[in-house]
Amino acid sequence: MSAQLRQDDQLSQHAKDDDEEEASRLLRPQSSSSDVDDEVAYESREKILIVDPADSAADDDDSTQVPPFSWKKLWLFTGPGFLMSIAFLDPGNLEGDLQAGAIAGYSLLWLLMWATAMGLLVQLLSARLGVATGRHLAELCRDEYPKWAGLVLWFMAELALIGADIQEVIGSAIAIQILSNGFLPLWAGVLITASDCFLLLILENYGVRKLEGVFAVLIATMALSFAWMFVDTKPSGKELLIGILVPRLSSRTIRQAVGVVGCVIMPHNVFLHSALVQSRNIDPHKKGRVQEALNYYSIESSIALFISFVINLFVTTVFAKGFYGTKQADSIGLVNAGQFLQEKYGGGLYPILYVWGVGLLAAGQSSTITGTYAGQFIMGGFLNLRLKKWLRALITRSFAIVPTIIVAIIFNTSEGSLDVLNEWLNVLQSVQIPFALIPLLTLVSKEQIMGVFKIGPLLEKVAWTVAVLVMVINGYLLLDFFIAEVNGLLFGVVVCSGTAAYVAFIIYLVLRSGALPSTYFNSVYKRFADTDT
Repeated sequence: MSAQLRQDDQLSQHAKDDDEEEASRLLRPQSSSSDVDDEVAYESREKILIVDPADSAADDDDSTQVPPFSWKKLWLFTGPGFLMSIAFLDPGNLEGDLQAGAIAGYSLLWLLMWATAMGLLVQLLSARLGVATGRHLAELCRDEYPKWAGLVLWFMAELALIGADIQEVIGSAIAIQILSNGFLPLWAGVLITASDCFLLLILENYGVRKLEGVFAVLIATMALSFAWMFVDTKPSGKELLIGILVPRLSSRTIRQAVGVVGCVIMPHNVFLHSALVQSRNIDPHKKGRVQEALNYYSIESSIALFISFVINLFVTTVFAKGFYGTKQADSIGLVNAGQFLQEKYGGGLYPILYVWGVGLLAAGQSSTITGTYAGQFIMGGFLNLRLKKWLRALITRSFAIVPTIIVAIIFNTSEGSLDVLNEWLNVLQSVQIPFALIPLLTLVSKEQIMGVFKIGPLLEKVAWTVAVLVMVINGYLLLDFFIAEVNGLLFGVVVCSGTAAYVAFIIYLVLRSGALPSTYFNSVYKRFADTDT
């Protein structure tokens, strides 16, 4: 009898060991044999150590146990989400805000809120990928796809980054022109803004927390500047609440609505967030620590994007109050917005023109620095380049600054030409969105990549629904733009050929993912089949 009991205990122990081995396997992210030589987002010495003696004993007893909530730890994890949120506040977004307010009034505030929520979902998935695997999206794409597809994805990510960077640098240059009272031309502002590359290098030498502190100051500057404008212009509180709570959409405002949704997901920002979360020292083999990090990152990212929503709300309502229903509404843009504000609201102790200029400068400078940061991760991840940071930052910045200087010289002739440029840049970024979203959703749905942290079927369906919605909306924007702009047989043939190759590559990525057809299209197909029968 005792021998039988011992045998049962041994079998039970073997089963327990097998379960622990299986759990360990699922927690262990897949890596290539060359991981030792791979480029990494942060060196070990650069990462912030998350230490709390209160839960060390519990961690030793059970690595799957999530430590209790701690305000101190939330503070230590705070940072990456705020850097990520800057892409929601760049000059391109601010221009979309002011045009939505001027043309649509308060009616699209509800859409701004839900678009921000969709952006939050995508960014949380990006953070989940980075924390659970210990690698960022560009690195994982390099291993997931064939070399040719990886190079195409890298090229598309670089194009999106260049498009965003041109808008951000020109936004900063416009702010410098405003604050210098027109003394400095646009190209001079571009050169001044280019120096942020060296500022980034200096800040990186002082550690991640110092860099995050500088961005906190820039976000606070934006918040104070646009809040001052909000209070100064006294928008209607009743109209503001109705705009947030009551969905309204008309044929006249459909273009602005598409712009509001289309600009919340920036392709380079998806890559960036998956790398930023690795600035904290988290052991990906301990389920409890990974889940704890995901919890804290979810809280701080939600707070950061709520603040960005409020700032965008300030800008939209200021221009809704001042210009909705006026003859200037259709002609207002980033270049002339300050002058229109000055004419509408006058000077005062702090002239609104210069308050706008300060906020715009903070938005432009912060977004160009994060753009340089994202460029380093994208280039290093896709190409696995082990370069010194100063050289990699210089190369990344040159990709954007050289075309931006050329653009500033060519398009400095009129406000209308810069508006046309901005439309083309929006198109350039819109076409790149699938090449960040599809790889992200493919990877977070794979158990061999994510282990136990792969997303569940319900969240997978919601994420793909959001992705398809964003891509369809941007497709509408592209179609509308090309119908208006494409003239001539040769240009039409080139656009059609490019569109065919573009759609073919998207189909390749979707089919390779294996996630969308099985969980999304099949369920839709079955639903229609059941209806027919």
